[in-house]
Amino acid sequence: MSFLLSLLFVVIAAVTGVAFLGKGLVGLGRGGLAPSLRALAHLVGAGAAVLYALGMLVVAGAVLEAEDGGTDSSPIIPCRTGVTASDYRIDDYRVWYVPVRFVCHRNDGSTYDRQVPGYVNPTLAALTVTGVGLRMSARYVDERARKS
Repeated sequence: MSFLLSLLFVVIAAVTGVAFLGKGLVGLGRGGLAPSLRALAHLVGAGAAVLYALGMLVVAGAVLEAEDGGTDSSPIIPCRTGVTASDYRIDDYRVWYVPVRFVCHRNDGSTYDRQVPGYVNPTLAALTVTGVGLRMSARYVDERARKS
């Protein structure tokens, strides 16, 4: 189930990214500060959506690999970190959608992250804050123009 949900998030994020990209590119041709800020916000949003889709694609692949049963499926393949004895205490995994994470769970209660590159979540946070800041700046510029 989490594999299909991960793929659904990939599709939604990819479609959102394309929509933001189109809206941002169209908006760049308009004159003025506020339309330019809105266009930049849409382009930053497109980058964030595409990065989220890529992160979720990595998670979906890890889930698909974890659900693959049979010979050599224990410990869970994406949770293997080396040839230590603690790797054989893995009993489950969890998928987090925000932030994008694939978490391996040991039977003693400890957990650790796997699979998702370390730059994905910090970059997503930075792009999100930047996009919101640009959009708020565009609104502020619009309000200042209406008052004058």
